[in-house]
Amino acid sequence: MPRESISVFDMFKIGVGPSSSHTLGPWRAALLFVAKAKKKFGLENIIGLHVYLYGSLAKTGHGHGTDIAVQMGLLGENPETTDVNNIFPTIEKLKVDKEMLLGGEEKIAFDPEKDIVFLYSESLPFHPNALTFLIDLKNGEKFSDTWYSIGGGFVVQEGDDDFTTTRPVDLPFPIDNSKDLQFWCIKTGMTIHEIVMENELTWRDEKKTVDGVLRIWQTMKECIYRGCHTKGELPGGLHVRRRAFELNKRLMNGAKYSNYEEWMDAIKNLPKDFNAVLDWISCFALAVNEENASFGRVVTAPTNGAAGVIPAVLQYYILFCGGDSEEKIVNFLLTASEIGSIFKKGATISAAMGGCQAEIGVSSAMAAGALTESLGGTQKQALMAAEIAMEHHLGLTCDPIGGLVQVPCIERNTMGAIKAITASQLALQSGPDYAKVSLDKVVRTMWETALDMNSKYKETSDGGLAVHVPLSLSEC
Repeated sequence: MPRESISVFDMFKIGVGPSSSHTLGPWRAALLFVAKAKKKFGLENIIGLHVYLYGSLAKTGHGHGTDIAVQMGLLGENPETTDVNNIFPTIEKLKVDKEMLLGGEEKIAFDPEKDIVFLYSESLPFHPNALTFLIDLKNGEKFSDTWYSIGGGFVVQEGDDDFTTTRPVDLPFPIDNSKDLQFWCIKTGMTIHEIVMENELTWRDEKKTVDGVLRIWQTMKECIYRGCHTKGELPGGLHVRRRAFELNKRLMNGAKYSNYEEWMDAIKNLPKDFNAVLDWISCFALAVNEENASFGRVVTAPTNGAAGVIPAVLQYYILFCGGDSEEKIVNFLLTASEIGSIFKKGATISAAMGGCQAEIGVSSAMAAGALTESLGGTQKQALMAAEIAMEHHLGLTCDPIGGLVQVPCIERNTMGAIKAITASQLALQSGPDYAKVSLDKVVRTMWETALDMNSKYKETSDGGLAVHVPLSLSEC
């Protein structure tokens, strides 16, 4: 079997919140299904359409906007470019009209309340996040297709020979685990980001890779700015107030700036005591995930639920550690992506499979490794930092209250960012003899922990904090 080849643009995807596995994944599956149905039957021959959501997609689908995402995908909207301000008006119109323009081309009858079915007590064996599309054709025949959203916006179709999520290619430096990565670094003398860039050249030239990564960062920093300058209450019924706006206002002493660049210049001139830096890291992480919870545009890093960790740590590096150059930003994200791919290959980045350790834990490890190399650490120290960060997230459950990516999800991003920076500092102050646990061993441990974890702690809202809150909060 060919090795799974994961690009930086597989780990970092531009999309819409609040969940990579429950929103972005189903959205992409719907788009792919429509493209397949168009090629196989012609959209003009489809007269009926039904969607069935299984397992975790059913149990927390309403809170995660799975039904909304599926409808947007069926309409042919691209999550990377769609106007996020039009999502709710579009969904309301579908609800009233009870018909949709399938693929943006053919009008069919569609009643979301009847034609999207939440199968709360049914799961499919391959993965908890499953959805089936069933279409009725003019000739009386029916056709069904099942897809799995396996975390981080990755989707696979039932019937694929080996459920490979990315096309296999021959990379100059094939990497399945951290041992492979370390081998190539030692053999070539290259840094982690240099190894990653050489592999990326298999798909595209260096300029396209750099431009694409900078576009990822542009999306991240726009998300940070919006989140820090938008006040109000998050949607969904938990009545969670946005905190990044108030925190930013207090840290800026009430001063306002009309764009990201002016805002950053102002922050650089503010006092940089420990408490202030800590507050800014939390503010950046809160901002991203409050945008995520509001169906805003975010980047999977490696998931939507953990989307705030890497931007917060990268923003910390830029503001307070001399990382303010395009080259340094690109290198940071390349290194982070490789560490994330190691977790995806050796374990999971899906909370429905592994709990929140698979999201916040992985994002923290990615940020820790990237920050360490960016600050001059060796490859071994970068991998040590990633291991330390994950080691202290092992067993973290996924228990979103009300099925919403809000409590405790948003705060967990601040914790993941802080842990990443702490792990980096520990690794930078440590020699190789301190590394008693390898990154590969912690990846294996994380996967075994995921297998042992009760399903009620895996993004089902059947356990943990999701069931130990006032009734008025859980009924939303």
